Amino acid sequence: QVQLVESGGGSVQPGGSLRLSCVASRSMFTILSMGWYRQGPGKQRELVARIITDGSTNYADFVKGRFTISRDNANNTVYLQMNRLKPEDTAVYYCNVGGLIMSMRAAEYWGQGTQVTVSS
Repeated sequence: QVQLVESGGGSVQPGGSLRLSCVASRSMFTILSMGWYRQGPGKQRELVARIITDGSTNYADFVKGRFTISRDNANNTVYLQMNRLKPEDTAVYYCNVGGLIMSMRAAEYWGQGTQVTVSS
């Protein structure tokens, strides 16, 4: 129903910036929200930021003021602008989309993940 493709990951020095992109291809699926999660080495997956169709957003405390999530509804794309990156931001970042199949059944999908490494 939905395929998510992330891009934009890489290696940067502390204080640097990266911009992640996630493009969703879909059929018979209504997207309601799109977001970014991350999973560091030996850690559980955690929410980074999420954006709803109406533009409302939610951010994890550890990225407030540094990361910005945005969405292009027309192109089914979500972005995550990451500034002032810290070593603890090192993780695999996953795109997530939630919505309705055939306007009825709730479902969510995950991308394959993109690696972000922040080190000196």
